[in-house]
Amino acid sequence: MSVDPEIVQGRENYPLKVFQATLNILSHLLIGIVVGISLIFAFRNGLPLNENSQHIILCVLGYQLLMAESILSLSADNGWSGVLRFKDKRRAHSILQVVGSAMAVTGSIILMLSKTQNFNTLHGQFGLAAMVFTTVSLVNGVTSLYAFEWRRFCPGNISKLTHICFGVVAFGSASISLCYGFDYVFFRRWATNNFTDTLIGCTACFTAIIIINPVINFAKKSYQLVSN
Repeated sequence: MSVDPEIVQGRENYPLKVFQATLNILSHLLIGIVVGISLIFAFRNGLPLNENSQHIILCVLGYQLLMAESILSLSADNGWSGVLRFKDKRRAHSILQVVGSAMAVTGSIILMLSKTQNFNTLHGQFGLAAMVFTTVSLVNGVTSLYAFEWRRFCPGNISKLTHICFGVVAFGSASISLCYGFDYVFFRRWATNNFTDTLIGCTACFTAIIIINPVINFAKKSYQLVSN
């Protein structure tokens, strides 16, 4: 009696799959906590929202929710996208990335226009880096999406590698910027020092979990490119 090799492989990788699924669930939980607390803080004074609150809402939803989910959507262990076909995962990834990028960039521009001096803090500097790399990643994502059609002008592996690299840097910069935002005195007074430190830890944790797969894919594709 023959045994399906996929079943055998699945049994061999079962502990790894359980570990990856656990990390995926943990990342969603941490994202929900961080985004939820940030939104509560933004709405603490009610409506209408000032420019700072609009900035928080748009950037947190854009970066930490939608862009985080766009990266997770390509993972085979992601809950809501795991049942999708690969081409549908790419569509979901593209839609989430476009909407998330638009919200995040808009949120950054709103705050920039409301201030006379920008990027004089680490929060602002990492926010600028996140905005720049998000824009570049968004444009580069188009070339990556149509890598086969544009292979004469740009090798597919290179466009995909740069898209992964820009995306990881953008998301990492956004998370660092958020952590520096949590570290502001007015937020610490509102949330208390211990809870603020917990939020910073949660942000660092889900950021590390989310960028694991892209970094591994980047290393694999780089090795393949060099080998060929």
